[in-house]
Amino acid sequence: MTEFTRLLTDQGNLAKSRLETNDSGALTEGQARMRIDRVALTANNITYAAFGHTPHLRYWDFFPVSDAGWGQMPAWGFAEVEESTVEGVEPGERFYGFWPLATHLVVEPVRVTERGFYDGASHRLELVSAYNQYQRTGTDAAYRPENENYQMLLRPLFITSFMLADFLEDNAFFGAKRILVSSASSKTAYGTVFCLQDRDDLEVVGLTSSANIGFVEGLGCYDRVVNYDDIKALDPDVPTLYVDFSGNDAVRETIHRHMPGSLVHNCYAGSAHNHEHISETEWTLPGPAPKRYFAPDQIRKRNADWGPAEVTRRFNKAQLAFIDRVKQADSPWIRVQEHDGLASAQALVRSLVNGDVDPADGHVVKL
Repeated sequence: MTEFTRLLTDQGNLAKSRLETNDSGALTEGQARMRIDRVALTANNITYAAFGHTPHLRYWDFFPVSDAGWGQMPAWGFAEVEESTVEGVEPGERFYGFWPLATHLVVEPVRVTERGFYDGASHRLELVSAYNQYQRTGTDAAYRPENENYQMLLRPLFITSFMLADFLEDNAFFGAKRILVSSASSKTAYGTVFCLQDRDDLEVVGLTSSANIGFVEGLGCYDRVVNYDDIKALDPDVPTLYVDFSGNDAVRETIHRHMPGSLVHNCYAGSAHNHEHISETEWTLPGPAPKRYFAPDQIRKRNADWGPAEVTRRFNKAQLAFIDRVKQADSPWIRVQEHDGLASAQALVRSLVNGDVDPADGHVVKL
């Protein structure tokens, strides 16, 4: 019997949670017990929880619990095989992947290869397969032991950033000469801009709150940084692409009403502040209705265009360059903050839900 502890989150109040300790029992044939070592917690995890019941995402279903209304918030990180009945998944091996906020997880490895395995547990078979894949650190070309914290914090976000930049380029930026990026202080937003930084035919404007102006300007990757309150000072006649990472209704309305004839596309890429969905069928503002960007769609397209190996090669190269920039000693974009244990994760989740975190900090929980 192995004792494990998990953090359960109230699905109706994401700031509310409780710790629970149980015995996991003996493994059966085809199972492996993973000891979760460390995970990253960012606003992205809050988004997973907020959209946990969305039909095509179903984040609450990856690590189900029996208590109605409660769930395990997922997070990206590293775990080691503690015990295994599966050939090719050996005790002591280290894997990167999608874990619950818990000390252990029992998985059912299938499709075991040199790269890793998929969790074949029956409840995960209908879920997005990318979240079911666990990658061996020993065969991951982009893995660096000294970069583990940065990999956890950035890889799940940077795949969105990398493919979003590619999606925009693939569509010739919809004819825009200017890109407005809301929630410019978010890692996914400035990751996207990092991938576009070599272009000189576009002005990239970061939109942010007054509290984050200094941080966003300090990044140095935006051509200009504008307070949300000053959007109306922008030239309304420049063909503009809006990349919406905030989901903020008031910001969206201001942009649409200020440049109704020059807004060429509204790309809804995330929701840092608003946990509600935008209904395109109820769209009443002038200009183009928001179109949701979904990274797996562009990944599928590029897998067909380039082949999966080339997609991985390009992503790995960009990811390593981004991590190198983020951790640059003389001007880091992220300061890693490590927290010990699930009790500390409770307070951290509350801060993330309330938006009470410094954008320069990246939070890691050691389990």
